[in-house]
Amino acid sequence: MIFGLQKPITMDIQTPETLVRKQRIKIFLVDDDPLYLRLLESHFKENPAMDVTSFITGEACLRQLEQKPDIIVLDYFLNGMDKSAKDGLAILIKIKQEHPDIQVIMLSSHENVEIALNCISNNAFNFIVKNDTTFLRLKHSIKQIFHQYSKVKELVVWDW
Repeated sequence: MIFGLQKPITMDIQTPETLVRKQRIKIFLVDDDPLYLRLLESHFKENPAMDVTSFITGEACLRQLEQKPDIIVLDYFLNGMDKSAKDGLAILIKIKQEHPDIQVIMLSSHENVEIALNCISNNAFNFIVKNDTTFLRLKHSIKQIFHQYSKVKELVVWDW
């Protein structure tokens, strides 16, 4: 805006601030542990470029895929609270069938190579074990996704 005139004039200049407003990154978080889900939410919401939506079940996430998230962070074990809920692998497969362009990062509290390989072979972008470096590794994976797939949004996440 240019001030000092009777009526402010707005100019469309591509600054990092306007890129943040125009190119927000839509992230879905899916975890059946409400406490961990809130922890993930608070971490991602620190970045004003992130538009975060959270889900307790994978089925609830699937019903909202028309919102076209850029990234889904998906827990592997999703049936801790609701035994009838599908696990993360089944949700990953369904997401990739319907929207192969959505990048999915899998999370698990279990360090199991077979589970990790199964997720990666079903087109998960990455598999991250939940521990004290989870947020750092998530941040790195998100930067990798935008470095590989989108030069515009990469500018938004670079300083996060």
